[in-house]
Amino acid sequence: MASTQARIGQQALAVLDVALRVPCIFIIDAIFNSYYDPGSGWAGAMAKVLVRVMGVLISSVVLLLSQKALFKFYTLFFAVLLGMAAVLINYYATSHIDFYSAYYKAALGFRLLPRNGPTLWLGMAAVQLVFGIGYVFLLNLQSVFAALVVLDIMIPLWGLMIELPADVRQLVAVFSGLALALNTAVCLAMRLKWFYYSCRYVYLLVRHMYRIYGLQLLLEDTWKRIRFPDVLRVFWLTRVTAQALILVYVVRAVRRESGDATGGATDGSSDAQGYLLSWDVFWDLTSNLIISGCDSTLTVLGMSAVISSVAHYLGLSILAFIGSTEEEDKRLGFVAPVLFFILALQTGLSSLNPEERLVRLSRNMCLLLTAILHFIHGMTDPVLMSLSASHVSSFRRHFPVLLVSLALFVLPVALSYALWHHYALNTWLFAVTAFCVELCLKVVVSLTVYGLFMVDGFSNVLWEKLDDYVYYVRSTGNIIEFLFGVIMFGNGAYTMMFESGSKIRACMMCLHAYFNIYLQAKNGWKTFINRRTAVKKINSLPEVRGDQLSDIEDVCAICYQEFASSARITPCHHYFHALCLRKWLYIQDTCPMCHQRVYVEEESRDRAAFSNNNGGYAAPQDAAAAGPPVPGENQDGQPAAEPPVDGAAAGAQAAGGVAELDNDLLEDNDSIEYDEDEWGTQNGNTPVEEDYINDDTDSTED
Repeated sequence: MASTQARIGQQALAVLDVALRVPCIFIIDAIFNSYYDPGSGWAGAMAKVLVRVMGVLISSVVLLLSQKALFKFYTLFFAVLLGMAAVLINYYATSHIDFYSAYYKAALGFRLLPRNGPTLWLGMAAVQLVFGIGYVFLLNLQSVFAALVVLDIMIPLWGLMIELPADVRQLVAVFSGLALALNTAVCLAMRLKWFYYSCRYVYLLVRHMYRIYGLQLLLEDTWKRIRFPDVLRVFWLTRVTAQALILVYVVRAVRRESGDATGGATDGSSDAQGYLLSWDVFWDLTSNLIISGCDSTLTVLGMSAVISSVAHYLGLSILAFIGSTEEEDKRLGFVAPVLFFILALQTGLSSLNPEERLVRLSRNMCLLLTAILHFIHGMTDPVLMSLSASHVSSFRRHFPVLLVSLALFVLPVALSYALWHHYALNTWLFAVTAFCVELCLKVVVSLTVYGLFMVDGFSNVLWEKLDDYVYYVRSTGNIIEFLFGVIMFGNGAYTMMFESGSKIRACMMCLHAYFNIYLQAKNGWKTFINRRTAVKKINSLPEVRGDQLSDIEDVCAICYQEFASSARITPCHHYFHALCLRKWLYIQDTCPMCHQRVYVEEESRDRAAFSNNNGGYAAPQDAAAAGPPVPGENQDGQPAAEPPVDGAAAGAQAAGGVAELDNDLLEDNDSIEYDEDEWGTQNGNTPVEEDYINDDTDSTED
């Protein structure tokens, strides 16, 4: 129970912390969006610039305050507001000779207090008493000073009750306000020491974090500490909601005035129509809200924060639907807003005219949608490969992933079809169409590889060409994707030169050329060279077939399957399936058992007996070609040496056991121990990679 209450309290403090930082964003946004008139002389211009700079500076400082300092700042701020409200009420009440008529002609016609005289004074006294108690409570004044402050606030009302002359009442209200202002100034001055030490503490903390962790971690810590995405999200939603209420109120007021001008309706249908909006009016209101929701950099950031929240929960829903638990796939809430903000900066969204801004925003949203679909494909592809490679037969596990893959194929087609029927061909439509076609190609490649693995899973025979087929399919997809990248680079270059060139677009094109063209081509060529080298090395290794496999009496050390038809022998006298060893050589050029380099030269090929993976031995292939050995004798007719029992000293002896091999003892691989200096320097002092990629096939390489 206590933990639940503590958690609720922490959540309430977090909500209050976000809510108190939002006004700072409103002030900064209002300052940047306000009209600046430089034609009022240099003194007026300097004063306006100074006010703007001070407003932005103070709002930024309040925005970055710690939670405790923020609460204390707003405590003082609300105390000052209550004091100002009490003084203004006293001055307004005492500055009118006939207070009753002035009260009933108040702005907006609100009559919160009663009409008759005594009750009116009692109501005003209650309001001023509440303001005084709140002022005293927020400033934490002592009992004597608190009583004096409340008395100071109530004195002007006594002048109204005893009906003092108007000038005397006004003089009393002025002195009361001056006394309250003096008390407020003294209280604030007494807290200057706290303000100084708070600023100094923040400065020292920021300097320490900058020196120790650097600027990036400092910005990340500040971003999380002030909950900046939540602040931007609340700012944007509050701003749009307020504008929506104002627009709806204006529309209804205009309808009401137009109805009064035409004489109104004879029945009550006009009242019902005043609360209902037609489709055209609703679309106009929505368009105005969207246009005003991205009219500045801060509003674009706020819209990005809202998109981040939507994309985050969308990604979590898809992950839960397809059954994925990868942490890297939960970054959709980060990728989507960053891409949207980059597109907004690249196209100058906030600086466009309202009509152009709406069109540009819709185009950016189409590009963002295709990017989100590409990211979702990146989430589903590993799950597809995992289900097919692990031979999961449950239909419930396959159906969600296949359904999402089908949606990823249908949605781009539908989007392209709709856009081509409503817009003429231009660079933007070409880019969206290219992204849609590329996504469809990726889905087809993933489903094809998935089908190959599923066929292999239902087959009882080892499909040795499966890895080659998977490589061919993925390579074809990667080549086409690379061509699309080159085409998109040309499309972007044309747009930058002839339509809307900008520095941000140039930077994005450079990044696209490096990551999507250069690195992709480099990695693809590296994969091709690795495969070709692996095939050459596999073909250069000796092969064991036929009856020799039965003499080995062991399994492949990579896949732990028996040798059905053949095996390849490494120079260190270990043997594997050719397909398994080739997959291993895609990753690194070392033996999986002893980590020696796998290379074969014609002049140094060893034709001696080779040991198996557990310490046994078998004759090489060319020796076996001369005929099967006589039981009890070796290849030269001498008595055969009995193989060692424990395999710890697998000494393969030559004819008669007289000539020793170059390696006296071929120890069991499970008992091989190297120290740290020897581990990476076996056979030619070639270091061996310590990190191995756990990959059954090469099909996951792009």
